[in-house]
Amino acid sequence: MRRRQPGPPPVPFSPTAARAHRVGLGLTPEQVADGMAAHGIRLLPGHVIGWESGEIRPTEEELIALSRALWCPPAQLMGTRPASLRDFRVARELTVEQAARRIGIAVSVYEKAEATGKWAGDTEQSYALAHALGLSLRALLYVTNRQDELDLRLRSCVDGRWQAQLKVIARLVPVPRELLSETLAVLQSEYLVPMHWGTSAPVAEQPPAKPLGQRFWELLSQHETDIPV
Repeated sequence: MRRRQPGPPPVPFSPTAARAHRVGLGLTPEQVADGMAAHGIRLLPGHVIGWESGEIRPTEEELIALSRALWCPPAQLMGTRPASLRDFRVARELTVEQAARRIGIAVSVYEKAEATGKWAGDTEQSYALAHALGLSLRALLYVTNRQDELDLRLRSCVDGRWQAQLKVIARLVPVPRELLSETLAVLQSEYLVPMHWGTSAPVAEQPPAKPLGQRFWELLSQHETDIPV
């Protein structure tokens, strides 16, 4: 017998937030159900009551329809900040097909990225992904699990030639090459410690105490970027 593949985890949802929004609008569960029907989701008022009690959880389609019926963004009903590609997509009220179309990739490719949390897109696709899901540059690295790769590349910039890492880092951080070049050059100058034969470097020449990744984002944030840092 074939094992059933586990489905995706439930969409983040806050019963307290859902009830607070409904009560704040002065709506009954029946009225919320009617409002959701206007957005293509037909269900009984008991579903609304079940969500607010925490007995059941809405699907992503139901969550989006509920947010529209309650006149609030889906993220306000999640009860927590989006933490995955799927969370950010739902927060933007997008289906998988709509997200893939906006990014310019096949639906199957996007579905795999959501399922695995891994992203192999090029610079242009990463740029489109960030815009489609409303991601900051840091959030883009976080939800695609590529911060560790960036940290390794930044260390290589300091230990070697930053120019050799420019193309790869541009794929990870989709900003104009000239901004990356300036940022990486400054980063190397700050963290590269001159070698002194037989002695340690003077205190004044010791690299900054901040982690490379943190300093990279600080330097990049000094520039105007189309995607916020």
